[in-house]
This record gives sequence, C-alpha cells and structure tokens, in this order.
Amino acid sequence: MRELEHKIGYAFRDRSLLETALTHSSYANERRSEHAESYERLEFLGDSILGLVTAEFLFSHKPRLPEGRMTRLRAELVCESSLHVVALRLGLGEYMRLGRGEERSGGRERVSILADMVEALIAAQFLDSGMEQARRFIMREVLADACIGEEHRSADYKTALQERIQQKAGQHLQYEMIDEQGPDHDKRFFFRVSMNGQTIGEGEGRTKKEAEQMAACRALEALDA
Repeated sequence: MRELEHKIGYAFRDRSLLETALTHSSYANERRSEHAESYERLEFLGDSILGLVTAEFLFSHKPRLPEGRMTRLRAELVCESSLHVVALRLGLGEYMRLGRGEERSGGRERVSILADMVEALIAAQFLDSGMEQARRFIMREVLADACIGEEHRSADYKTALQERIQQKAGQHLQYEMIDEQGPDHDKRFFFRVSMNGQTIGEGEGRTKKEAEQMAACRALEALDA
C-alpha cells in the first residue's frame, strides 16, 4: 500500500478506500464472509469524475474548439487504452486483489480490469480528500502528456503498426473480431490482428475501435520484444 501511495504521490487517510479500489469482484465473491467490496461502485464514480475533469481541461485550454470536437477528444483521452497506459506506468497489476480463477486466467494483465482500476483509484482519492486531489491525479497521470490541437490525434496504435510493417515489402495486416461478450449496455469486443495470416496481437475493448487499437498495441509490443 505504501509503495503505491508513493507512486501516486498521495497517502490515504482511509486505507480501506485504496483496498477497495484494488479489489476485483472475483476476490470479493470468494471472501463474502470478510465483507470485501469490489471496485465496481468506485469505478462508476471515477468514470464520471474523469469525464468532468477532462471536459473542464478541454473547455479551458481550447476555447475555440467546437462541442463535437471536444466530445471526440474527451473520448480519446479517457478511453480504455489510455487508462491502460496509466495502469501500466503505475504498475497497478502488482497490487490487485484477484480471486483464484481470475488470477489463473490472466486477470492481472487484463486491459479492461487495469483501466477500470484507474477509475476506481480516482474515485477513492475523491472520497478520501475531495475533488482537488482527484483533479491533481488526473492532470498528472492522464492529461499531463495531452497536447491538444485542431488536428490532435490520440495514441493511434493501428497507424503506428501500419507504418512499422510498411518498412518491409509484401507485409499485409488484417483485423478480425474473434469474440463479443456481455449485455448490450456493457459489451466487450475481442479482436486479433494478423500479419500475412499469422496472429501477432489480440486485444479487447468497450468498442470495436478500442479492441482493434489494443490488438495493434499488443502487436507492437510483440514486435519490440
């Protein structure tokens, strides 16, 4: 706990909030007798706080951007892939409390869980200390590298991957949806990207676009390994 607090630059007054932010439902379900609570309610609150702070950031820093453009930029800045990058930088996977089954299935590295945990961590700081602390965390960890302009594009792993494979002649990429899970209000899409017929990356996301981006991200990581 102290190590993670040091990373985020904040010491919790109520440590139980931090514990909850790091607790997956699989862990909570296995320990009902201990009254363990999962991060899901915190994630719900954190998502709204993140959206508000990001909207405020865009409104203040780019007064000439129209509403439609701000809406698209906000979605890019707070998408699952962006939050996943934050989680990796903080090493949140090391601190998760997972159930045995989720642990065995690779939950500690699952993109959706890591992204959700960032939102839960935002809410935990908000409840522990108020909006200013949550805003400081968001500005430092999520928006610090945002360079917003009229032609801004967020991290585009698909374009980066396409540019990488074009360095050699005869390379061809193909994206394919391999699974779709969850109810209509909480869909998860799973995509694979193949190069010349061979799978080089798989990813998941709340939208097909996010899943494709995460598959491309995984492919880039594999190519760099």
